[in-house]
Amino acid sequence: MITITHFLVVGAWLFSIGLYAVLARRNAILVLVGIELMINAAILNLVAFGRYDSSLYGGQAFALFAIVLAAAAVAVALAIILNVYKHHKTVNPEDISDLKD
Repeated sequence: MITITHFLVVGAWLFSIGLYAVLARRNAILVLVGIELMINAAILNLVAFGRYDSSLYGGQAFALFAIVLAAAAVAVALAIILNVYKHHKTVNPEDISDLKD
C-alpha cells in the first residue's frame, strides 16, 4: 500500500534536485529545468493531498491550474532565453552583465 508519506518523500526529493539544479548550474536552460522540477514536486504534492481528500477534489483542481501556469511560464522563459542568446551569443547568466546596449 502506497501511503501519502511515499508521495511526499518523492516530492521532497524532486524539489531538492530542482533546487540543486537552480543553485549549482550556470546555464539558463538547466536553471529552467530545475525550476520545472520544483514545480512538478509541488504538483505531485497537490495530487497526493487531493487523492486522500476524495470528497472535494481540491488538490487535482489546483494541480491542473499549476500545470497550465507551468506550461505558460516555460513558453515565456524559452522565448526570453532565445532572445538573450540571439543578442548576447550565450545563455550563461553570469556572462550577461547588462541587458541594455
